[in-house]
Amino acid sequence: MVIRCGRRDTMPMIVAPPMATRAAAADPSVTPLQPIVPLLRDSSLTEIMVNGPDAVYVERDGKVLLTDRQFDDENHLLGAISALVATTGRRIDFSEPVLEARLPDGSRLTVVLPPVAVDGPMLTIRKFAASPYGIDDLIRFGSLSLEAAAFLRASVLARANLLISGGSSSGKTTLLNALATCIPEDERIVTIEEAAELRLPQGHVCRLECIQAGEKTMTLRQLVRHAVRMRPDRLIVGEVRGGEALDMLQAMNTGHDGAMSTIHANSPRDALSRMETLVLMAGLDLPVRAIRQQLRGALNLLVHVGRLADGRRKVLSIAELTGFDDQTIALQELFVSEATGGAVPGRTRLTPTGIRPQLMDKIYQRGIEVPELSRLFPKNSAAIADSGRRPTTAAQTDGGFPTRDRRQN
Repeated sequence: MVIRCGRRDTMPMIVAPPMATRAAAADPSVTPLQPIVPLLRDSSLTEIMVNGPDAVYVERDGKVLLTDRQFDDENHLLGAISALVATTGRRIDFSEPVLEARLPDGSRLTVVLPPVAVDGPMLTIRKFAASPYGIDDLIRFGSLSLEAAAFLRASVLARANLLISGGSSSGKTTLLNALATCIPEDERIVTIEEAAELRLPQGHVCRLECIQAGEKTMTLRQLVRHAVRMRPDRLIVGEVRGGEALDMLQAMNTGHDGAMSTIHANSPRDALSRMETLVLMAGLDLPVRAIRQQLRGALNLLVHVGRLADGRRKVLSIAELTGFDDQTIALQELFVSEATGGAVPGRTRLTPTGIRPQLMDKIYQRGIEVPELSRLFPKNSAAIADSGRRPTTAAQTDGGFPTRDRRQN
């Protein structure tokens, strides 16, 4: 696609190639979607935002651009929305003006209709990469440093409980998916999401999604409760934003280690405060001290991500929960994003703070080798000896079964 100035002076415009437009028009089955077919096929776009018949925006490389795509009128736009919703097995209903669904290719669809949408029907499509990114991809993109990536990978293998925080469209789900790919192949993974977005390469994955069953919708909280009874080795909640936070914490505190989730927050400390609020939304009158003790016992690491001014998404901080003192959860930052000071302004790099993570002892106790961190965080032989636990290995019997249950380590 060629970028040129659009009708609005403040925004650039994306112009679709004529060949793509003719190909879309030649297929009667996509006639209602004709204006946005080239955008749906463009793998470089991460978001398609239709604010009205003549206001179609996209996001590319973190920047929002106005396109030259237009619908004839609101009826044409409604026809396109109906066509998209129909692919999910549902239909638009003005009595329920807000609809969220997952398209067949995994994209997330959000539709808002009048009267909630004051200026007419709107739709937003969050697109995802054809092949999910892994840890090595994030290193290549500059989202993670080599040392931070090695530490996070080792933490996942050591079955640490992680919470990823960040603002909207900051890369939380992308990082969650990348970290989940580090889970060993022989573990049973259960994922719970409002709209299934995670795509894991492991073979033993059970995906749960909040969908409407008749007149009733299964909530995240109900699915978390069911997931705990499915014998998961790993529990992954796409995002906590309600009372399910309490159920997830209880699962983490009752032997379901190695769990991961995301939360909307502006900083690691804000993420803990928001978790407290979400737990209270469960409807139980729990004292704040008890909630904070649950948080301290459940979580090991907080990973904060953000989107920079130039649109790049990066990990900004990795912090460890280290204790509970005077009703306050103690946090220590292990990696922080710092300006590189190079020729390109705004460049940052995730660098270690020099504080040795408490989690490193658990990593070494389990026999996990981390060459990238051996100089930065050398083995603490005294702590390993005092633990009274032998390093675990991936040894298996001749029949291919583990010689012992890893959860007993």
